[in-house]
Amino acid sequence: MSVAGVSPARAAVLAGWGGALPEQVVTNHEIAARLDTTDEWIRTRTGIRERRKAGPGESTVELAVRAARDALRGGSADAVVLATSTPDQVCPASAPQVAARLGLGTVPAFDVNAVCSGFLYALATAAGFISSGIAQRVLVIGADVFTSLIDPEDRTTVPIFGDGAGALLLRAGDPGESGALGPIDLHSEGEQAELLWVKAGGSRCPVPADPRERYLVMQGTSVFRQACARMAESSRAVLEQAGWMVGDVDRFVGHQANIRILQATAKQLGLPADAVVANIDRVGNTSAASIPLALADAVAEGTVVPGHKVLLSAFGAGLTWGATLLTWPSLA
Repeated sequence: MSVAGVSPARAAVLAGWGGALPEQVVTNHEIAARLDTTDEWIRTRTGIRERRKAGPGESTVELAVRAARDALRGGSADAVVLATSTPDQVCPASAPQVAARLGLGTVPAFDVNAVCSGFLYALATAAGFISSGIAQRVLVIGADVFTSLIDPEDRTTVPIFGDGAGALLLRAGDPGESGALGPIDLHSEGEQAELLWVKAGGSRCPVPADPRERYLVMQGTSVFRQACARMAESSRAVLEQAGWMVGDVDRFVGHQANIRILQATAKQLGLPADAVVANIDRVGNTSAASIPLALADAVAEGTVVPGHKVLLSAFGAGLTWGATLLTWPSLA
């Protein structure tokens, strides 16, 4: 599905951003000390040196609240959309608890689960709230404690995933404004769900006979190929809809799953290597949090600056994927 931007009268415009990470740092050397792997093996295949792991009290809600406060900067919002596949509990959703912790009153608040593509799905939902007039300011959060879904003895997934949260604040504005969210392209392919999934924990298998079925299973080679192709495909779609040429793109912020996926996707698109924004080396794959966290880091480091044309793209379990774009605004 492609959504060619929001209503001409009401665009969703970026008004703030933020991020939050757990305190505990887990290095490749620590993982190599207990699993059959090495720092070099992890770095050369993923680009990751270290990642963060949530400790006691650092739940999805807690991390989401911290990132949201950073994005709000003392302001407010009249809706909250939380992208997560690791809510604090199965029921109810975590977003209302985030809204309550932020003191937002009885605003609409709900979770969206498209796993690693979740933040783009949440952005599209927020843009719809703004274009329809349901809300003027929407807080969009991606937060996951994804290490809770990882088998601690699995050398293929332990090195990849980390925990964290990122947030963007969107406000109603004009389509021509800097920071206005551009076209959004979203897709899914449920026939391939088993390429990347957690079998147990849902209604089909609430209590597994094998405890390992509550952990993520990933067919890495197939996921790699699909991710590169699908992210490039969606990126081309939004570029065409926006009337941008590939050469117009200053920064490519893809889902931080693997540095080689980011590099391969950029190459398929014809983007130079220095256009790729990556913080995966120090945070790992944080699922729905990865794009907003990468943006927050890039702004803090001066890698993304006002006026930059920024392309966002993601791929995740489901299978799900998508892309959008915007020109980075100047905010105090």
